[in-house]
Amino acid sequence: MRILIATRLFAPEVAAAAFRLKALADGLVAEGHQVTVLTTKPPATAGSQEFPDYRVSRWPVLRDAGGNVRGYVQYASFDGPLLFRMLARSADVVICEPPPTTGVVTAVVCALRRTPFYYYAADIWSDALAAIDAPGFVTRLMRGLERFALRRARGVVAVSDGVAGRVRELGVPDHKVVVVPNGVDTTVFHTALDVPEPEAPYFVYTGTMSEWQGADVFVRALPAVLERNPKVRLKFFGQGSAEPRLRELAAELAPDNVDFGGVVPPGEAARWIRGATGALVSIVPGQGYDFAKPTKIYAAAACGTPVLFAGTGASEELVRDNELGVVADYTPQAVADRMIALLDDHRRDPEHLAGWVRDNASLTNTGRLAARWITEDLRG
Repeated sequence: MRILIATRLFAPEVAAAAFRLKALADGLVAEGHQVTVLTTKPPATAGSQEFPDYRVSRWPVLRDAGGNVRGYVQYASFDGPLLFRMLARSADVVICEPPPTTGVVTAVVCALRRTPFYYYAADIWSDALAAIDAPGFVTRLMRGLERFALRRARGVVAVSDGVAGRVRELGVPDHKVVVVPNGVDTTVFHTALDVPEPEAPYFVYTGTMSEWQGADVFVRALPAVLERNPKVRLKFFGQGSAEPRLRELAAELAPDNVDFGGVVPPGEAARWIRGATGALVSIVPGQGYDFAKPTKIYAAAACGTPVLFAGTGASEELVRDNELGVVADYTPQAVADRMIALLDDHRRDPEHLAGWVRDNASLTNTGRLAARWITEDLRG
């Protein structure tokens, strides 16, 4: 079949969604389909990448100060042209991903052309807005758009049981939802890496820094850790809406022990993760996002580095039940205690962590699973 994938992020851009959609495209090609990806021109820092097995059509969009397609104006700069780009191409099926505005454009075009489409739900955007206390009318509008897109999809691929549950609560029948867990590229994130040689042990945080993730708890915990080990450092790689506040807090509490490295290529991020004492992951409890399972958990485990998760919910269970690291209550003192424990614990089993990811969270496998479910559903 001729399949269109509509996504604002695609490789080589450094983002979980970009990697996930590339894995899906690879999986669809392996199923015998002809794939065209409608996406954006990546920032210059992303580098270049060839895709010999399918066509990638790129369109210039507005990006924020950090180079991201993030914000309502930025989304519109992709979704507006997308309407005409989709109308100009014939396809047997379309696959889209968030934001919900992209889902609405896809739903409208597919209704006009009587083409089935699938929605790849990595998260629930209206829940994220509620978690950061966005204005009520904005959250209600986004929830309405999200519900509209999800209900009109032929099927929804959810990245976790929690996301699938929320999709069902928004009115999608159970038989239209499948769970395909997130994953990471185990050819990039693995244990056989040349690690940096820092002067002191460090903890690393990679990826998005948003309000609902609450990475500030690690900065607040650092002073207590420094009382035991004055040389310990925190290293942040990535960006997000919470980064300015994190920088201010670091300058106030531990100005000499926190580094911000910006967005780096996946291979470089993997090296820093591999050499870290622990990889930091957090979700602010009680804001409606406890069902999330950030990809950075899988990236850390794939590199053989234990995770320190602060929060409750699905990620806590993931880390605890599979022995991927340690968990802490979302308080500075509890986090500091776990950081100190990781610094003192020299009993590491990186192959256990990496082996679990290869068996359960390889991006190649997740892409093939999603592609196979879509193929079989269409055949049915």
